[in-house]
Amino acid sequence: MEKEYLDLAERILNEGTERNDRTGTGTKSIFGHQMRFDLQKGFPLLTTKRVYFKLIKSELLWFLKGDTNIRFLLENNNHIWDEWAFQKYVESKDYTGPDMTDFGLRSQSDSDFNDVYKNEMALFRERILTDGDFSAKYGSLGNVYGAQWRSWQKKDGGVIDQIKNVIESIKENPMSRRHIVSAWNPEEVPSMALPPCHTLFQFYVDDNKLSCQLYQRSGDVFLGVPFNIASYALLTHLIAQETNLEVGEFIHTLGDAHLYLNHMEQITKQLSREPRELPKLLLTKDKSIFDFEMDDIKVVDYHPHKGIKAPIAV
Repeated sequence: MEKEYLDLAERILNEGTERNDRTGTGTKSIFGHQMRFDLQKGFPLLTTKRVYFKLIKSELLWFLKGDTNIRFLLENNNHIWDEWAFQKYVESKDYTGPDMTDFGLRSQSDSDFNDVYKNEMALFRERILTDGDFSAKYGSLGNVYGAQWRSWQKKDGGVIDQIKNVIESIKENPMSRRHIVSAWNPEEVPSMALPPCHTLFQFYVDDNKLSCQLYQRSGDVFLGVPFNIASYALLTHLIAQETNLEVGEFIHTLGDAHLYLNHMEQITKQLSREPRELPKLLLTKDKSIFDFEMDDIKVVDYHPHKGIKAPIAV
């Protein structure tokens, strides 16, 4: 199954066009690609580099809790959303520290600035964890995934819990073509720290198996997409257990699939490695999806190649 991902990376390298992007980093990009993962054949956590499953499960649980504040993530040593919250803080009137203009790019190329950046980020994280008022103001990312999944705002002032609704829909009418959850809320996109990249997903029941297809408008293929694959595979397992179904496929459909130009060395290294056997997923049984904690989700027999570090584009 890992070949699906490696083939995508190869396709971008061979067929992609160079494009400017929002971050100023530059990408090599293709438009439109689909991967299929048979979840009966193993859990699709990449083995050609280590992908840190703790980060994947803590982020997914964060979404499922309807949370949009990075405090929960920091409590679980998950820093994948820190930069977007930090950016909002350093651009505010409350920030009085060193100039952090273009901090994402500067921290990659300027070693002196990088030390300053790391120190300011450490102070920011500590305040999020220890100062409730500061956390409420600057830990929030706006109405990102968790808010749209669990409390989509209605015109009448009410909310829609899309996750609860889709679970009930699968249970009551498994053949429905409307098992859909959308994170793309056009009215609220401008207020989000990062508009949803994985915008919509749909479930499909056949032969007592639950499959899921994700449409992702934009995919950072080296850093982000391996997390997205594992996250939605995990979500499919959780929803399948909640609805008393087996797992089927995870189908990943991408719009703009890209490699950042400063990830070329890293992806080339990854492509030189041979995939290994996929791990297995273990879930605590007889527990509601809304009650899962970190220890209820484990992968076993995961023996990947070493991790490959790369800068994140903000």
